[in-house]
Amino acid sequence: MPGIDVIIVFVVIAFILLSLYREWMGAAFTFFIAVMVLGIFKILTPAEILQGFANEQIAVIIMLLLLGDAIRQTSVIEIFFSRIFPTSSTYRGFLARMMLWVGGFSAFLNNTPLVAVMMPYVHQWSRRNNISSSKLLIPLSYAAILGGCVTLIGTSTNLIVSGMVIDQDIIPDMAPLEMFDFVWVGLPMLVIGFLYLYFFSFRLLPSRASALEDFSDSERKYLVEAEIRSNSGLIGKVVKDVDFKGKYGLLVVEICRGKEIFQIREGNFVLSEGDVLRLAGDHNNIAGLLSDVSDLTVPSVGMMSKLKRSQIVEIVISHNSSLITKQVKDIYFRGNYDSALLAIHRNGERIRGGIDDVKLKAGDVLLLLAGDNFTSHIENEIDFYVISRVKELRKPEKYKIWALFGGTLLAIFLAAVKLVPLFIGLLIVLAMINILKVVSSKDLPKSIDYNLGVIIALSLALGTAMIKTGVADMIANTVIQVFLPFGRVSLLVGIYLITTILAAYITNKAAVAIMFPIAITAAKNLPLDPMPFVLVVSFAAAANFLTPIGYQTNLMVYGPGGYNFKDFFKIGLPLTIIYMVVTIAILSYMYFPN
Repeated sequence: MPGIDVIIVFVVIAFILLSLYREWMGAAFTFFIAVMVLGIFKILTPAEILQGFANEQIAVIIMLLLLGDAIRQTSVIEIFFSRIFPTSSTYRGFLARMMLWVGGFSAFLNNTPLVAVMMPYVHQWSRRNNISSSKLLIPLSYAAILGGCVTLIGTSTNLIVSGMVIDQDIIPDMAPLEMFDFVWVGLPMLVIGFLYLYFFSFRLLPSRASALEDFSDSERKYLVEAEIRSNSGLIGKVVKDVDFKGKYGLLVVEICRGKEIFQIREGNFVLSEGDVLRLAGDHNNIAGLLSDVSDLTVPSVGMMSKLKRSQIVEIVISHNSSLITKQVKDIYFRGNYDSALLAIHRNGERIRGGIDDVKLKAGDVLLLLAGDNFTSHIENEIDFYVISRVKELRKPEKYKIWALFGGTLLAIFLAAVKLVPLFIGLLIVLAMINILKVVSSKDLPKSIDYNLGVIIALSLALGTAMIKTGVADMIANTVIQVFLPFGRVSLLVGIYLITTILAAYITNKAAVAIMFPIAITAAKNLPLDPMPFVLVVSFAAAANFLTPIGYQTNLMVYGPGGYNFKDFFKIGLPLTIIYMVVTIAILSYMYFPN
């Protein structure tokens, strides 16, 4: 007859599973209630509950998230992506390049901001090439997951398991997980997953318009004037041979050379340096013209293009505005509003002539590049109203980018060769980027995921309760009895299956919290090398392809892609089976040689 403590732990586990599956409350509060109950019944002492908050891996996860957000704020990844993606013209070409770079970066950087930065490029490319973004967004998420499984720091799940290995006392002499303990499975699966998605994703994924694409189709079309740069790749090309729609997402309305105006129907027109193109397009594609690597430049921006920090905003001219009937060239946006006019939209009406000569009307929507003082300049403004802030642009100094990227990679390298602990290395990098003012020290703490820290710490406490009461031992023995008769390999298969199902429907962190103590207890009871059991739990929880709720990047693409649960299951089930087979085969070969 099990004791009252055992019954309470089983009830708490059942509560966690039901609460997360039925979404009764958030994951952090679910674990808080569960551990609180364990504390009330004195199954856990206050010291045991709080012990997880002192775990080094929690601090490492938080610091990696901070550095990931700092990289996002500097826009360096965005700048890099803008250089490599517009040139891909075929679906498989874009897909391969996207998965290669996102998967590679995800091995060393937090994959959530990578997916967030990449999503606009997927939508823009999809619109330009008339391919639904639903054909690309799930592969984007899966590439981030596959890359994250390659190293210890690639995903928070691996770091959580690493923290549990350090905290556990079932096998006291067990070595901690190292940076590249995951690479033997993670790297082959990155390649296999890449090939699977490359050849089958177009066939298995739906062609479905998302709400974002439906909205984009009805976005305002602006008129913008852009000049061909001196070193532009457009110089000497014939207009009809340049795919402006595919490359820039913009349509050529007319071309100005000096005082002469040429219509686009004159397809044999050869482009030259200094030609001014009048283009039509939405605000996202116009924003792309401000890139330093663009073949075109917007003359009206002038020196504002050199600003380290700026933003693109949309304003609408009010009905009682003093700007009505004034020509654009007479308004002096730079001095009056710390901004520059990029483009203009007039409710479907075609604007003729140069933008500088346009006389403004009530209801005109203007796209502005705004500096730091824009907000203070328009504080009491009634001539126009800001209707949206489209995009923030940052141009950090190169030495700051090298300090952030180089420092992060150096900290990872020194940790990998066991010269400096990762915790110390990341701490130094964070101090350095604050001293150099790479990012605002006030903004940086805002990116801390406190819920994640609480979930991890309390999940460690749950594991302690399962081991302390013998629940982990009971479940482990049951798993052994069911699967061991078929061999040691089948035991790994059983643990993998249970973990991946829990991760798919109640989040991967909860799955790790429940399955880690069971797996390591099973290894002790047999006895067998605990390493394959630990790694199986980590891979099964992190390589989560079955549902949108199992992993944060899946959830990020769920709505924008217009997906349903069936879409994830259809493409994710074969990949999950492949991942399981490869993981079990490699770990069995490495740790069960006989």
